[in-house]
Amino acid sequence: MRYHYTYRTKAIDLWQLSMYYIYGSMAGMCNAIFTVAMLILTITKWSSTGSVYRFLMVLVCCLFPVIQPLFVYAKAKKQASGIKEDTEAGFADSGIYIRVGDKTSELSWDTIKRVAKKPTMIIVFSDTVHGFVLTNSVLGKDRESFYQYVVSKIK
Repeated sequence: MRYHYTYRTKAIDLWQLSMYYIYGSMAGMCNAIFTVAMLILTITKWSSTGSVYRFLMVLVCCLFPVIQPLFVYAKAKKQASGIKEDTEAGFADSGIYIRVGDKTSELSWDTIKRVAKKPTMIIVFSDTVHGFVLTNSVLGKDRESFYQYVVSKIK
């Protein structure tokens, strides 16, 4: 094995992954625009509204930057609670070897669709929606060399 890692995906890892994709998409752009517009509306209309409207404006201002991430974390926590066993992932010139509990899988490099490098993780996609999340804490000092290796194998 060129690279071998044993890890268990945690709720915070799934939350970060979700947040990267939510706020890196068109929906995230709309969320940001909506939040800025609501902040401007709240600031300009604060003095001319009653307490009920002020409460609603503050609530709506908190919708995407506070409330949505809390709900996403709750979903990630529920999803992570279903992960009962460690994942062993081995990356070699012949392919990727995965073991979770007593189940094993081998993937050839031509089945890997892409690799995504995020600030706190690298995701190796086996198809358009499934992949292996390897966080910086799992990769350690091998992060850059691992990323270059995987990229070289899927091209």
